[in-house]
Amino acid sequence: MIDPVLLRENPDAIKLSQAARGASVDLVDEALLADAERRASITEFENLRASQNAFGKRVAQAAKDEKKALVAEAQSLAAEVKVAGQRAADAEQTFLAVTGRIANPIIAGVPSGGEENFITLREVGTRPAFDFEPRDHVELGELLGAFDLQRGAKVSGARFYFLTGIGARLELALMNLALQKALDAGFTPMITPTLVRPEIMRGTGFLNEHADEIYYLPADDLYLTGTSEVALAGFHADEILDLEAGPLRYAGWSTCYRREAGSGGKDTRGILRVHQFNKLEMFTYVLPENAEAEHEKLLSYQEELLTSLGLNYRVIDVAAGDLGSSAARKFDIEAWVPTQGTFRELTSTSNCTTYQARRLDARYRTESGKTAPVATLNGTLATTRWIVAILETHQQADGSVLVPEVLRPYLGGLEVIEPLAPAASGRRT
Repeated sequence: MIDPVLLRENPDAIKLSQAARGASVDLVDEALLADAERRASITEFENLRASQNAFGKRVAQAAKDEKKALVAEAQSLAAEVKVAGQRAADAEQTFLAVTGRIANPIIAGVPSGGEENFITLREVGTRPAFDFEPRDHVELGELLGAFDLQRGAKVSGARFYFLTGIGARLELALMNLALQKALDAGFTPMITPTLVRPEIMRGTGFLNEHADEIYYLPADDLYLTGTSEVALAGFHADEILDLEAGPLRYAGWSTCYRREAGSGGKDTRGILRVHQFNKLEMFTYVLPENAEAEHEKLLSYQEELLTSLGLNYRVIDVAAGDLGSSAARKFDIEAWVPTQGTFRELTSTSNCTTYQARRLDARYRTESGKTAPVATLNGTLATTRWIVAILETHQQADGSVLVPEVLRPYLGGLEVIEPLAPAASGRRT
């Protein structure tokens, strides 16, 4: 939910944000009208209730012969109060419904436009060059016995897979490397639920334009999460947080589920765009004035990891129309995938300002003693998709893959992943 004070005092800023996103500007005027009606109905209700209270004292003090007429009048006034109360409640719900459709106002500097209108902030590392024809991650994965796509499809359908042998070990190594990075940065590790209630999913903003991406279990009225961000955002719902000692930082390890609706035919080969994967997600609760600095920190942790893995990548400032409703700014890191001759997203980190916290009622106490919404941020620290860039970047002519040095301690010192022997490979066909 957007800040109602900002809506009231600076609606033009919200209109500019909506326009930059390619979203409805008229919603802002609709919200202003709903806000005015809400406030008027609340005032009417409160005035009538005050009159009712005053009249109640008069009835209590009245002489016995006057009370009968006064009681009838009190009953009539009580009925008016009830009607006014319902009118105020309805106006509040209308206001929440309208403002709930307005996306988080973007931060100054976010580029306008859609998916293709991002701004490249920097490119880091050198694109790998080969003196042989490089194999793609699917061919490499099959040679190395790292995953089994055919059996994944047999068991679960398209875009499912088994990570096998070194593939399973490689993912665990990545996740543990990232977890150590998170621990060193002061994050509390969490293994989160992957099924959440509708109010938690709604509170994070995922039931808007991304609703068709989410798996829903109607018999249980629960949603499967596409990121541990959802559970971690709900972790402190309806709470007042103590942020005097600094941000609350969590690193959530979970399996993630995405329907990938509307992406038919796009990146369907291999494990780039799949329905199930594992991810370590950073999530932080901070004071609103510190949110942008925290965003830069999350980005730096991601870059440090990708640099240590020897990957060539670029950092982009995502355009407003590609942000999603919760993010006021998002940075993506995309790694170079040699056989595709392009960059593919490996991480994202979003500053959601107070948008999610308002919806989930996560607050802190200000110096005045009043409460106010905290800011929330999130960012990927490792995920299954990284295997694609690692395999393709560090491959050798014989189909083997050099293990990045930082991963070797998590793989028992393994330096090179060798192709399976023909006999071993044959057992998997």
